[in-house]
Amino acid sequence: MLEAVSEYRVILGVIGADCHAVGNKIIAAVLGRTGITVVNLGVMVSQDEFIQAAIEERADAILVSSIYGHGEIDCQDFRARCEERGLGEILLYVGGNLVIGKRAFAEVEQRFLEMGFDRVFPPTVRLEDVVELLKSDIQSRRPLAYGHNTAAFGITERLSA
Repeated sequence: MLEAVSEYRVILGVIGADCHAVGNKIIAAVLGRTGITVVNLGVMVSQDEFIQAAIEERADAILVSSIYGHGEIDCQDFRARCEERGLGEILLYVGGNLVIGKRAFAEVEQRFLEMGFDRVFPPTVRLEDVVELLKSDIQSRRPLAYGHNTAAFGITERLSA
């Protein structure tokens, strides 16, 4: 019997030395209930582990969580590393308690957008909103990489309209 294939495939994990697991499990459960295939790497995940999993799983997006405040440090050069491995078009989402100290979320968001992330979420985000944005963003990116970031597999030619 053939197994149904999800239309959306994402890599999820908690970056760096952060070991906060509860929120990560909740995010995985919510995404999974909406038909998104989630490869949950768990906690204390390096950038390279995220990227390797995205290549192996042909993921549409990488979702990075950080609760302990060191996300700004842990996520430095993440987009560049993705590009080096052929994942320049992959969606990068980040959310949580991303910085130490009191900073306006608009400032934090701007910093992470400048770092190459496509979406930045505060710890209070509604997961339903994340799901809606994620599905929409994946659909809008699909023509760029044949739907599953095939550039990572040596296919760099794009479909023309």
